[in-house]
Amino acid sequence: MAYGIQLPVQSQSTIYAEPWEAAAGPEDLLAVARAADRAGFAYLASCDHVAIPRRLASAMSTVWYDPVATLAFLAAATDRTRLLSHVAVVALRHPLLTAKQYATLDHLSGGRLILGVGAGHVREEFEALGADFERRGAVLDESVDALRAALGPEEFPEHHGKFYDFEGLGQRPRPAQDRVPVWVGGSSPAALRRAALRGDGWLPQGDPRDVLPDRIARIRRLRQEAGIEGPFTVGAIAEPLYVGTPGWDVGRRTVSGPAGAIAESLRAYRAMGVDQVQVRFRSRCRAELVAQIEQFGEEVAPLLP
Repeated sequence: MAYGIQLPVQSQSTIYAEPWEAAAGPEDLLAVARAADRAGFAYLASCDHVAIPRRLASAMSTVWYDPVATLAFLAAATDRTRLLSHVAVVALRHPLLTAKQYATLDHLSGGRLILGVGAGHVREEFEALGADFERRGAVLDESVDALRAALGPEEFPEHHGKFYDFEGLGQRPRPAQDRVPVWVGGSSPAALRRAALRGDGWLPQGDPRDVLPDRIARIRRLRQEAGIEGPFTVGAIAEPLYVGTPGWDVGRRTVSGPAGAIAESLRAYRAMGVDQVQVRFRSRCRAELVAQIEQFGEEVAPLLP
């Protein structure tokens, strides 16, 4: 079972950001990314929001780094870990623009991109950019199809659909990968269907453990009924973790303790059919987060299947 991490600092929603992140910056991102790369993390993830309206700013904050710029910045400082947009709100942009950005990222990083996509939820963001909020699900469905073409091997990709129509327009550099993996985010019935029928993987939206088996089974059933074969990566987001005995209040939901206890908690996901789990560590400063990442890689990771 692979393990990845959504980066701190680059998005600072009050739901998950630690207090120290408010004053953090590029050097902190670099230190965390390099630690995760050394510790064998499968991917680094970065979120996507263009602009946050005042009504949501107190909860979401307005700190949302651009994922393409952030992942490209970190690609040059890492060697192995993959680069995941979790998730790119692709319905905000024309697929050719999205393809140009992410194909370049994949090219520059030597083929380390995983394109995570989602529908988005901030109406004002769509309206400000002239995007269709009401039909964002349908637009996302077609965007995935258009991106399959635009991120494929052809220099002059072609797509003819309801919302987008293009051909005879060349884009280079091409991605380094023959096929860029597309992981679909979201846990609604429409998102599950989208992941099953259009994606190479599923990124749940923080689903509790007890609902995961049914949702995973639904995805597998939809793929089987549609006759879709090939690899498919099922994801999960774990509860906050703290490796070792914390000397401070890490919250009642946090899973803490020795490496064996942490690994046992994560192995339960594998038993459900999860292929990769996204982890997050409680921390009071960058140094503590880096230490947690290193300890996880040294002590917990060898105990995972």
